[in-house]
Amino acid sequence: MVKLEYEDTFVKVAGILGDEDYIRVARALLNNPDATDEEIASATGLKINKVRKVLYDLFERGLIVGIKDKDPKKGWFMYRWKIQHDQVEVFLNKQRSVILRKLRERLDYERSHTFYWCGTPTCKKYTFEEAIEHFFVCPECGNPLKEDSNKDLIEALEWKIKQIEQENLKNNERKNSF
Repeated sequence: MVKLEYEDTFVKVAGILGDEDYIRVARALLNNPDATDEEIASATGLKINKVRKVLYDLFERGLIVGIKDKDPKKGWFMYRWKIQHDQVEVFLNKQRSVILRKLRERLDYERSHTFYWCGTPTCKKYTFEEAIEHFFVCPECGNPLKEDSNKDLIEALEWKIKQIEQENLKNNERKNSF
């Protein structure tokens, strides 16, 4: 069995979805395609129930597929697990779309509201409507609420949205070049 010295996209996605156990299972699958639950448990040193939990999660997300096979020695049915590399990019694209949508919603919210804050780090910021309800006095500390600029947050949101859109554009260009 060849050990891979780099981190595959599948391993990175597994790390995002879970803890070190996910990474260990992903690496084992990468190093041993068509591995069974038991083979993965043996390769990772994890308990079989933990391996199965990770495998089922990756399966439900469409990142791996289980191929039903019969154990010739025991006569039991077992699954051989295989990474669906083409689905890893689909999964990432879906996640980017969700993040992009949420960032755009937050940007719209920030652009369409004026915020007020007392300046106390532990106190929250209030929209204009909320500040009126409290007569421009912080209900947490009693200090006056003053208009607070959200310009930096708006710029950060715009930057992140642009970054993700450029990444999506590069991915689409790469896909269309094949």
